[in-house]
Amino acid sequence: MKPNHRRGWSVAIAGFAAAALFLLFSGAGCNTNKATEGVMATVNGRKIQRTEVDKYFNNQTAQAPQKPTDEQADTLRLNILKELIDNEILMQRAEKLGLLATDDEVNSKLAEIKAPFSQQEFDKRLADRGITLADFKADLRRSITVEKVLNKEVTSKINISDSDITTYYNQHKAEFNLIEQQYHLAQVLVTTQPNPQARNVANKAQNEAEAKKKIQMIENRLDSGEDFASVAMNFSEQPETAQNGGDLGFIPESSLKGDKLAYDAINKLKPGQYTTVLVVADPNSHQVFGYRVVRLISKEAAGQRELQDPRVQQAIREQLRDRREQLLKAAYYEVIRDEAKIENFFAEDILKKAGTLK
Repeated sequence: MKPNHRRGWSVAIAGFAAAALFLLFSGAGCNTNKATEGVMATVNGRKIQRTEVDKYFNNQTAQAPQKPTDEQADTLRLNILKELIDNEILMQRAEKLGLLATDDEVNSKLAEIKAPFSQQEFDKRLADRGITLADFKADLRRSITVEKVLNKEVTSKINISDSDITTYYNQHKAEFNLIEQQYHLAQVLVTTQPNPQARNVANKAQNEAEAKKKIQMIENRLDSGEDFASVAMNFSEQPETAQNGGDLGFIPESSLKGDKLAYDAINKLKPGQYTTVLVVADPNSHQVFGYRVVRLISKEAAGQRELQDPRVQQAIREQLRDRREQLLKAAYYEVIRDEAKIENFFAEDILKKAGTLK
């Protein structure tokens, strides 16, 4: 069975404050007209201030190896501004729907993010990123609100019928014919260098020492009986899988054998069990890139999987749902953008500066 597609929207940390706070890149921008005066854009009359854009800009460029060129900076600032405009549109939509995040929801998510750290460690991480607790909570509130709106307006309305599943299976039957044994795995990964794409940013290890400390904390949580998927969503630094509980999908045996250490460890497991901490390193230089704990969900023998197999139906359902969700969310963003009155002064200034717009 082919690996399942992963959902791009998560209710865990991975889908919250990090989306606007840490994943966007930016740089020094253009300096004319209204954008210089302090207002970068308006959404239905509400202002997006330059100080807000600068906050995210400074956060991302503080540790950059070199200063971006003005052209790179303007391009990246536009990315930040676009995110803020989209979020403002959804925040206004949330107000109309009565879906603004509550203080209890924000505080609950904040407590979840802070859980692995002492107060001193958490405060230091905020300081290192140049943000205040109030900034962080504001981004949490916005991200939770956006997720609530999308869940109500889009996700909750997606329905995959039995006939949809049957049609897909009949058209892709060969996909479910396994030519070799496969392993359904999940993992929690911690990297020795911070991954800018990891959404659960507050939990990222900054170096090898922190990675060792964090993976040991993760192993202790698992040994104490915590749910593997929950731990992965909260602490794994692999963005492609963390939001889905660390699920790696089905891995062919031939591919798994490429990592002898992992292969040997996994083959000692029964379904539901997980390995001890495994080192992730370059096989030639032996440079350590991270640490992981891998869970064996199931082993699948070679052969044709029939439509009646619940696992086949679930795999198809999730794949079709993911595709439909991505399409509908993209369309939803376009529609609500069309309905909003947006003035992007920063974009106008860039064009005027280049002589493209009079």
